Amino acid sequence: MGGTTVSTREQAARIGGELVALRRELHADPEVGLDLPRTQRRILAALAGLGLEITTGAGTTSVVAVLRGAAPGPTVLLRGDMDALPVAEATGLPYAATNGAMHACGHDLHVAGLVGAARLLAARRAELSGAVLFMFQPGEEGHGGARVMIEEGALDAAGAPPVAAYGVHVGADLPYGVFTTRPGTLMAGYSVLDVTVRGRGGHGSRPYQALDPVPVAAEIITALQSYVTRRFDVFDPVVVTVGQVTAGSAPNVIPETAGLRAGVRAFSAPTAERLAVELPRLAHHIAAGHGLTAEIGYDPGLPVTVNDEAAAARYAATATRLFGADRYRPLPNPRTASEDFSLVLERIPGSYGFLGAAPPDAADRPVEANHSPRALFDDSVLPDQAALLAELALGHLLGTGGGAPGHRP
Repeated sequence: MGGTTVSTREQAARIGGELVALRRELHADPEVGLDLPRTQRRILAALAGLGLEITTGAGTTSVVAVLRGAAPGPTVLLRGDMDALPVAEATGLPYAATNGAMHACGHDLHVAGLVGAARLLAARRAELSGAVLFMFQPGEEGHGGARVMIEEGALDAAGAPPVAAYGVHVGADLPYGVFTTRPGTLMAGYSVLDVTVRGRGGHGSRPYQALDPVPVAAEIITALQSYVTRRFDVFDPVVVTVGQVTAGSAPNVIPETAGLRAGVRAFSAPTAERLAVELPRLAHHIAAGHGLTAEIGYDPGLPVTVNDEAAAARYAATATRLFGADRYRPLPNPRTASEDFSLVLERIPGSYGFLGAAPPDAADRPVEANHSPRALFDDSVLPDQAALLAELALGHLLGTGGGAPGHRP
């Protein structure tokens, strides 16, 4: 290993205990959504004294911190999300949250790992040619936090657009200490289809005198599943999940309306665009075929998370160089979850990847995935998470292959 690699890992290991302490403090006091004042205060305290240019958000409690090197050069963005989920924790950990929320997706590790990267890079400011933009983002869990930060100018905080953007997401069900990513599509895009079938209510004993919206809504639900399997390429898959169905107030009353909400996931932009047109049209036509109407909303939500090929190769090479070939595995297929870092990667070429944080005894018991109230993350991975983020930035700012990893038209 070269001197830089050893130095970064050794420095990260030295601050590992402090990163774990920060993570557990965040874990015990989670906040949900865009307004995370206590989390923001802890981040600001952890960054104090590093000589960073700090900006906080107006529409959200975001934190943007810029580290300027000793010489001019490109800017690299590193991102960590801050928010928790409205999940009551059931891990039994001594630092478990008790306020009805939980860092069940590992964002407490993302914050601590990004703070660690800031500390590692600040210690090497004199060597840097360029700047690092640290993006601490609230509201990733369905609250549009990345969009708010982008609209507020977070990506321009260093004065020039970043040439590359990186992030690491921990997984409670992924092998401990193993990094992974892939070029191209990494995660699905996510949209929400909202359908209200409007009929005419009546007595349950005389459906012919009413226009019953319930069987029409049921037909739409079934048709959605058939449609995506028959009209879309199996090698460019679509996942539709109807997660909410609402209708009626009594078993002997035909209601006026029946509603359904479906999560729609796609792995390419053209397919996502087709879905936005064709699924609402399908619901409209089914309702009309029964003499009813359908009020339809379609929220395009999040785009597909797409890694720049050169940036993904840099992520893989850096992880392998730092930790050895056994600590990096290419991800064979995209993951079906979604991520609003996709909004950053639409504008800046970069790479997102994963780090396994399953506890060492995971093989001896059922493993709970992210978002479970029993999800467990081994926070001893934090020094390695911080080291990888720091080295990804250093690769651009030390003259070792710096500049943009790829061109995005």
